[in-house]
Amino acid sequence: MLLAATSRPAGGVSLVGAGPGDPDLLTLRALRRLASADVVLYDRLVSAEVLALANPAAEFVYAGKGPGQQEPVQAEIFRLLLEFAQAGKHVVRLKSGDPLVFGRGAEEAEFLLAHGIPCEIVPGISSAIAVPGHAGIPVTYRHLASSFTVVTGHARKEGRIRWAHHVHSDTLVILMGVETRAAIATELIAAGRNPHQPVAFIENGCTSREHVIETTLAEVAAGLVEVTAPAIFIAGEVVRLRHKEVASHVAASA
Repeated sequence: MLLAATSRPAGGVSLVGAGPGDPDLLTLRALRRLASADVVLYDRLVSAEVLALANPAAEFVYAGKGPGQQEPVQAEIFRLLLEFAQAGKHVVRLKSGDPLVFGRGAEEAEFLLAHGIPCEIVPGISSAIAVPGHAGIPVTYRHLASSFTVVTGHARKEGRIRWAHHVHSDTLVILMGVETRAAIATELIAAGRNPHQPVAFIENGCTSREHVIETTLAEVAAGLVEVTAPAIFIAGEVVRLRHKEVASHVAASA
């Protein structure tokens, strides 16, 4: 059972969502936990601007994972969380987006609670919704998209993603799908998704380096689209609304 605490655990761990990158999109609770942290154990996609808001006297420990490093690094994260918490430190385990959306936050909470360590969840704004919205793409839109599905673009070797199960979702938001984008698009088309459906890749979303690439599912399947990670892969008719949304954002800020 996960513990969603309302006050920070003394000598425990706060699993904190850092949001999609812009420090203005942190929650107030996340900001308070960072300010009181003794240790900040942070992931690869946490921005430097967010880290700069943490207690400057805290110990900062990088816990990012590269390709093929998932299990060894995760084992080390478990060890460090336990070691710091047992020493009476307030640990902020800082994850990009929301800690329970493809971030293994639930596994870390279960591990800590099994070892008697107080643990709280501090939700964050998920990049799955924030990044498309910031780029001018709504994930739902009346009469056009009444559903959206968030899917990871890669799975453990023993668990293959069945893309046919997601073919009828109005909007598909795929996280960590840059490397496998051509295979994903090919499977979606083979399962019946319209090859001419618009697609957007949003690189470095919600940051000053944000870049949007608009294309079609067929072009992605053909390997014709160059994308640099980190990026969100979004497929659906809502992508066509981007220019209208971007124009309204520009008018509103003028």
